[in-house]
Amino acid sequence: MTAATTATTMTPAELKAQEKAARAAEKARQKRIAKDEAAERRRAEKSGFANVNNPRRSVLMTVLCAIFAVYCLFPFVYLMINATKTQADFTSTFGLGFGHTFALWDNIAAVFTYQDGIFGRWLVNTLLYVVVGAGGATLLAIMGGYALAKFRFPGRKAVFAVIIGSISVPGIALAVPQFLLFAKLGLTNTPWAMIIPSLISPFGLYLMWIFSEQAVPTELLEAARVDGASEFRTFWTISLPLLAPGIVTTALFTIVATWNNYFLPLIMLKDADWYPLTIGLNQWKDQASTAGGQAIQNLVITGSLITIIPLVIAFLCLQKYWQSGLAAGAVKE
Repeated sequence: MTAATTATTMTPAELKAQEKAARAAEKARQKRIAKDEAAERRRAEKSGFANVNNPRRSVLMTVLCAIFAVYCLFPFVYLMINATKTQADFTSTFGLGFGHTFALWDNIAAVFTYQDGIFGRWLVNTLLYVVVGAGGATLLAIMGGYALAKFRFPGRKAVFAVIIGSISVPGIALAVPQFLLFAKLGLTNTPWAMIIPSLISPFGLYLMWIFSEQAVPTELLEAARVDGASEFRTFWTISLPLLAPGIVTTALFTIVATWNNYFLPLIMLKDADWYPLTIGLNQWKDQASTAGGQAIQNLVITGSLITIIPLVIAFLCLQKYWQSGLAAGAVKE
């Protein structure tokens, strides 16, 4: 007799009792699981090790993470709210409250038309500095880091010491010497004054060096050389795909550094037609303090919101490649 036949011959009272027994058994099973997990967490606390499949929930860490999330998201929320206000609402309403008029689209149109559309020129300039400067810095870091990791040559340790020393020197300390050098060469107030310094990324080079050391097995390169592949083909077809997470991480660092660069263009550029977004928006911000200047805080806020959108898109599109490399080398195979 099958279970289905048995179920049809049972009375409603018997079916109800069976369902009640099944629910009680499931509830008892859940209690046993919770009890076992709690006992495992207590054992892990005593031994000093944690089980990643049975993490301990910490109220303190949850509260701290929530506070940190609010701290990080607060400026973005402030930008989004105030970008919808007119200049009159911006100065007369609460900073975290919406104004009387929803003027987001009007503000965006005004940003791209104010002063004959110079904001668009600043945006193009910033993209130029990022594509050429940050792109070139990423390419040089990839090639240099791979060569330092996979080739042995005299002076390799000296190069390592120079890279570590370069990382320890803050960029602002090099701004004045760079200005004097570029002034001697006649390159100030030109795009080259922004592009050439951006091509050097000591941290990116060090990052690619360490990542190449772990991500590309030497045995794989030796097998390719035995099969007759050239060094360039080995690098392009074998090593480069393995370096994708490190490349994306280095690219994000260089892109953000170039996009947010403020002090270098401040001392290198005088012509507003070559300004990046950082200097241009700061000029708009200070406009109200000049004689006869007009306050345009609503345009500054809207321009700032537009400025960060490309970075947000870049992080969202590349995060899967970035996250895939965070644990590289953590487990020995």
